[in-house]
Amino acid sequence: MRKTPLLDQLETGPWPSFVKEIKLSAQDNEAADDLLGVLEHSYKEKIGFWKHGGIVGVFGYGGGVIGRYSMLPEKFPNVAHFHTIRINQPSGWFYTSDILRKLCDIWDKHGSGITNFHGSTGDIIFLGCVTDALEPVFKELTDLGFDLGGSGSDMRTPSCCCGQARCEWAMYDTMNAAYDITQEFQDELHRPAFPYKYKFKFAGCANDCVASIARSDCSVIGTWRDEIQIDDAAMTKYGEGDEVDIKADVTNRCPTGCMNWDGKKLAIDDDNCVKCMHCINVLHRALRPGKDRGATILLGAKAPIMGGALLSSVMVPFISMEPPYEDLKELTEAIWDLWGEHGNNRERVGEFIQRVGLGNFLEQIGLDPIPEMVIHPRTNPYIFYELDGDDDE
Repeated sequence: MRKTPLLDQLETGPWPSFVKEIKLSAQDNEAADDLLGVLEHSYKEKIGFWKHGGIVGVFGYGGGVIGRYSMLPEKFPNVAHFHTIRINQPSGWFYTSDILRKLCDIWDKHGSGITNFHGSTGDIIFLGCVTDALEPVFKELTDLGFDLGGSGSDMRTPSCCCGQARCEWAMYDTMNAAYDITQEFQDELHRPAFPYKYKFKFAGCANDCVASIARSDCSVIGTWRDEIQIDDAAMTKYGEGDEVDIKADVTNRCPTGCMNWDGKKLAIDDDNCVKCMHCINVLHRALRPGKDRGATILLGAKAPIMGGALLSSVMVPFISMEPPYEDLKELTEAIWDLWGEHGNNRERVGEFIQRVGLGNFLEQIGLDPIPEMVIHPRTNPYIFYELDGDDDE
């Protein structure tokens, strides 16, 4: 194996090192060995030596493969092509050990052997293969029951938390919802036709273990709309013990101040509760979400690529999340129709809403404005309105 004194320094810290993992693959894989060479050269010259070039993929698909080419193919011939394959992960990232072995066998056979379980997109990531290996990899993946994920200006691979499979707080079946949306929008997933990427993430509750509110164009976050369930006997035990300071740790930290503890009984003004889950997380033996459960639909999150980062904002405060999820699909298609026709190149939905204005956006997709959409009171003292036909007369 080649010598990499600069990369070796990255193995000396307290955290697991990607260099160590590449070296393990490089023991019997020439592509991984050349990858070490490229990286070492990059650290020495302080410049990256990878480039995009041309369109590469599998027959019939426009997404799922990210083309990577080396700028130094003569020096590092085994990574002249080093394409990345995104593979649609199972909902909740549940695997059997047998399936994991078979996936790794495919990649050891056709690629660099280097994987990423999982990328920030949620997909299974296969890092590094030549163009001629793409179709054989794709065939073996489909024979195993896997499909490619999203890349480019399409619907990216939906992802979700483990939901009701393992979590008592999940308000709806996140895994079924993610699977259903993935199956419904196959064309949008595999054939890029949007102004830019569009991400779904399904979180079972406001703890948002998939960080949907910061990382997805459409966040589907579980919630409830009736009263929090209170076990008074369990609350009494919390009050008698020293495990939790109910006033300091719970009621004083309620974002809307809707809770009161008099030393014996907890009172909640449920009309002002924003379902943030904090009190339930702390007093988990005494409090439970309400029984009327569904999800809140939020829109517009993105990372700071073209512009600044955005968090998603409420579009629909409550929606029933029961199969076949027709309301969510109808809303999604209305958003895509408008954004697809009027969005600029590389403009995310959140940026599009900022550009055209929330009022215009809501009018075109058929949603009425509601207080939950307001982030803060207006700062512009001027009010503009249009007269309808009756008022004109």
